[in-house]
Amino acid sequence: MIDFSRDGDIWTATLNRPEKANSLTHEMLVSLAEFMEDAQAARAVILTGQGKVFSAGADLDEARAGLATSDIWERLSGAIAALPGLSICAMNGTLAGGAMGMALASDLRIAVPTAKFFYPVMKLGFLPQPSDPARMSALIGPARTKLILMGGQKITADEALLFGLIDRIVEPDTLLETARHIAADTVAATPEIAVGIKAMCTPQSGASDAPLR
Repeated sequence: MIDFSRDGDIWTATLNRPEKANSLTHEMLVSLAEFMEDAQAARAVILTGQGKVFSAGADLDEARAGLATSDIWERLSGAIAALPGLSICAMNGTLAGGAMGMALASDLRIAVPTAKFFYPVMKLGFLPQPSDPARMSALIGPARTKLILMGGQKITADEALLFGLIDRIVEPDTLLETARHIAADTVAATPEIAVGIKAMCTPQSGASDAPLR
């Protein structure tokens, strides 16, 4: 249900459960977390999916059985955020629910024009994963974060680009090629320089740099 590959210094994880809209089971989340935890040697990590949906979030049956409130989501997003290399979430389609955490924890987010973004956690009677609101607010501001989390709004790719939730809109047939092209300079650079630049771009704990909107 997940394909893992390594091409030199670029590691790629591909969600491959298109018949279920790439909804995530506990087993899939553990596999992704372990992959990200093992990717400390990778210069760049790309996370993408097969089919027309990047991920619909938690598998519904498993969500009802407790997956929606499992700490595995935080383990995964924390592992992505801790990667020393460049992380790129290349979304082949719509992103929903708890799967949002994977994208928010990535350094860069690119998406196809048909992608939509929503996080209907409040409607389902759950809180968001603990780190997601702060990461989203840092990208798009608190008001737009509330628009998504409390207003229940579905955001189009164009709106997401305008908000700053994604960094580029890319046609489906060039999505992975674009992600690899973006990663190329990081892969070619001296590792210490690339890691140092990423550290300099990461907000320090306690600092407030969320945009005022």
